[in-house]
Amino acid sequence: MNPQANSALLKDYHAYLRVEKGLRPLTCEAYLGDLRTYAEFLETRHGVFLSATQEDVAAFLEHLRGHGNGMDSRSVARKLSCLRGLYKWLLLDRRIDHDPTTNIESPKSWKVLPKSLAEPEVAEMLERAALAANHPQARATALRDYAMLELLYGGGLRVSEVTTLSVSDLALDHGRVLVRGKGDKERIVPLGRAAIESLEIYLAEGRPHLARIGTSRRGSDAVGTGPASTARLFLSLRGMPLTRQWVWHLVKQANHDASPHMLRHSCATHMVEHGADLRSVQLLLGHADISTTQVYTHLALGRLKEVHRLHHPRAKRSSGEANPAAATELLEESA
Repeated sequence: MNPQANSALLKDYHAYLRVEKGLRPLTCEAYLGDLRTYAEFLETRHGVFLSATQEDVAAFLEHLRGHGNGMDSRSVARKLSCLRGLYKWLLLDRRIDHDPTTNIESPKSWKVLPKSLAEPEVAEMLERAALAANHPQARATALRDYAMLELLYGGGLRVSEVTTLSVSDLALDHGRVLVRGKGDKERIVPLGRAAIESLEIYLAEGRPHLARIGTSRRGSDAVGTGPASTARLFLSLRGMPLTRQWVWHLVKQANHDASPHMLRHSCATHMVEHGADLRSVQLLLGHADISTTQVYTHLALGRLKEVHRLHHPRAKRSSGEANPAAATELLEESA
């Protein structure tokens, strides 16, 4: 057993993730954290990455699901995916000749469906933000907050994608924005009228004010005026880029049951409810694999079940339960 060998290998793998894969620091650290946990487990079995067997991997996953850890299937599946990435790299780098993750079955993920807000809840939240932004004495921060909420929901963006947006990423005259997602992969996201109008007002009246405040407080080094951050779309009162934690706080203030990621799920959920195909939703959200998007098919299935319950002669329903008018409306919506 040579724990130092694991550390040296992780250092090389970290460089590969950053340089060749182009992953962001937070993503790399999450992968390395999972791999360190795996390395510690291997040490209890007197093993290292290069000598690990399929039995080691299976035992590790079972250890994660065990009584002491009780990790959910999604988290276990993520760690297995992390291990597969490591061993794929080791194979390509010819450091091993066998992948111990081969034939290891991935735990079923998404047992718990992603939470989303109902359409009236989202509408109410955005209406409150719009009222604050449209007030005659609206502050620059109110304009910023409303534009950000519209972008989170209207474009289905991740919180990290919103905080790293540049002004130059916007093409409001074409109704779209350039988004850099996981692995620095770029995608074009179309914007609706509400998002476009809120961003236009923020750029005209809100952001310049925030940048000026930042300049007066921090001088020429203010992020709002420096060459590295004139790109930043959303600024704080100090002219600094907003953090992920700050955006979470903003959404919680708007609706204590919501989160930025819940708005992203709500965007996808409501699109599917209104008839969007999964491929379009996949492209909008930037999912690498459509299997990630398929979780939203539960909505279409729920609608189909309701139509079946109302109309199939063998479906269970109590006497007088069916409402012909409602059933006709439901069918028309489902068509």
